[in-house]
Amino acid sequence: MKLQSVSRILFVIAAMLVLQGCAITPPTTGIGALTGTWSNSLGTVWTMRADGSFDVDLNNDGKRDAWGTCSVTADTVTIVGTGGVVPKGCAKTTGRYHFIRTKNTLHFTLIKDACKLRVKNVTTDWTKK
Repeated sequence: MKLQSVSRILFVIAAMLVLQGCAITPPTTGIGALTGTWSNSLGTVWTMRADGSFDVDLNNDGKRDAWGTCSVTADTVTIVGTGGVVPKGCAKTTGRYHFIRTKNTLHFTLIKDACKLRVKNVTTDWTKK
């Protein structure tokens, strides 16, 4: 009986450790890797949601300046602005980027994007807020 109780306790401890590890290790691919609120050194705040929608606050004043949607396949994101500020040369364009997430940092590498302002902003490293 004692061996069975010890086995149960060890199983519960092991399960708790596995679940705890899952909770503190963020996903590195898919939409889950991008979900959250991020900021970069340019003062831009980007809030990405699990449904693929996002808001951009270009000057960290708490106001939504632009918004859109994105789709993610593994470590590639396609970004489509759908409203708000539309810089010259950016109307009806999409951006494609590879990304790498390590804990609380996102780094994007340009694949293709005709919108120069978006390229400048997106390829600046992001930190989770």
